[in-house]
Amino acid sequence: MGFDDSVLICDEVDPVLNKILEDNGLKVSYEPKITPDQIKEKISNFNIVIVRSRTTLTKEMIEKADKCKIIARVGVGLDNVDQVAAKEKNIRVINAAEGAMNAVAELVLGFMLSLARQTTRGDRAIRNGQWLKNELKGTELRGKYLGIVGLGNIGKRLGRLARALNMNIIGYDVVPIDEEFAKEVGLMKADLDTLLQSSDYISLHVPLLDSTYHLINAQKLSTMKKTAKIINTSRGGVIDEDALYEAIKSGNLGGAALDVFEKEPAIGNKLAELDNVILTPHIGAQTKEAQSLAANIIGEKIIQILRGVI
Repeated sequence: MGFDDSVLICDEVDPVLNKILEDNGLKVSYEPKITPDQIKEKISNFNIVIVRSRTTLTKEMIEKADKCKIIARVGVGLDNVDQVAAKEKNIRVINAAEGAMNAVAELVLGFMLSLARQTTRGDRAIRNGQWLKNELKGTELRGKYLGIVGLGNIGKRLGRLARALNMNIIGYDVVPIDEEFAKEVGLMKADLDTLLQSSDYISLHVPLLDSTYHLINAQKLSTMKKTAKIINTSRGGVIDEDALYEAIKSGNLGGAALDVFEKEPAIGNKLAELDNVILTPHIGAQTKEAQSLAANIIGEKIIQILRGVI
């Protein structure tokens, strides 16, 4: 049975999503470069609105979405959708949390390896005519302690990858941790302060909420090992970037790798001044496999909702 609902796709997505929707009779308007003003003008015409990370659906936009049944994010976080406004309009909000699991975990693993061996610094030096062989004495990941803050899909995948490298895993979450997973990787459960004090690497996997804004601040950074490295692929506001800059510049922290920032695009971010910092432009889920999987997940979820299955 086909559906005659209309769909507005506001960002670039894998073509498989369009195909799933159109094969089920939905009318798709694919506008990956649509502006906020254009969304305000058009949103009232659509039953389903789909975004990735480029587009933010504000309260003002959602209040105009009189026909809308579903808002879908082809990704993990939902901080770019005003969920309160959506609830008031009785609009169901969904995401594809499973889609980016492996891509983000592999990026974190890559960050840890690069921080341990200072590969980005070595690359920059050679490009600038320098040969830093004697200076770039690295460390191995084997035997080091990895603290994972937030043990959802991504955190658990990272734990499994890190365990395969014989790292020791420390975990903290505000919700109960999966006991089978904990047993599988030999997870040591700890409160946040203990995790920060004990870990050689810390990886953040939490949503941006009032309770997690600047979760890692100057006080928390001061409790960490001077050789520790922190990695953030969750949301920029989880770390106080000014405090992070000061901690690394002063030698009180070993380094950092950030894929997300409080202000994006992060052009001109002063953390770029520091050698032992790796910065990437929010590419955690930017793999062909993750984008295809997320598009499939969202497409199937939309069809199942319309069929009344979920």
